[in-house]
Amino acid sequence: MVYVYKFRPFVEIAISKNMNKIPFYLLNLAQTEKMIRKNIFSISVSLIILYLSLSTPQTLVKIGFFNIPYFDKLAHFGLYFVLMAVIIIEHRNSCINTRKLLLIALVPFFLGIGIEFMQTALTSNRKKEFLDMIADSAGITAAIFLWLFIKPYYRKESLK
Repeated sequence: MVYVYKFRPFVEIAISKNMNKIPFYLLNLAQTEKMIRKNIFSISVSLIILYLSLSTPQTLVKIGFFNIPYFDKLAHFGLYFVLMAVIIIEHRNSCINTRKLLLIALVPFFLGIGIEFMQTALTSNRKKEFLDMIADSAGITAAIFLWLFIKPYYRKESLK
C-alpha cells in the first residue's frame, strides 16, 4: 500500500511563506557596496583577527615579550578592544543609546565565539579556550565603557 501526502510538509510551507520577507543583501550589489564602504575598517580588523586566530604559531614571529605568561589573553583583549572601538567610531552617529550599542557589540562577541570554534575545527594545533572568549568579551566591554565615558564630551564638542 502506497501513501500519498496531500499536504506539503510544514517546513516547505514555512519557507515559502517567509521567502518574500528575507532581504537578499547579496543580490542588491549597490547596497552591499555601500555597507562595505561604511564598515571597511571594521571588516579589515575582523579579517586581521581571523588571520591571526587561524594561523599557526610558527608563522608568528618569536619575539622576547611573547614569552610572557598568558600573553595571548592580553592579545585577545587588545584585538577585540580595537575591533569594538573601530565599530563604535564607524557607527558613532547611530550609537545614540546604550541598547543600540549593546546590540552592535553582539557582532564582535559572536565573531570571537565563532573564531574559537573554527580554531578547533579548522586547525590541528589550536583549540578553543574559554579564557580566550572571556578575554574577547572583556575587550569588547572595555571599549563600550570607554565610549560611554567619552560620549558626553564627544557630543558637547560636536554641537559647537
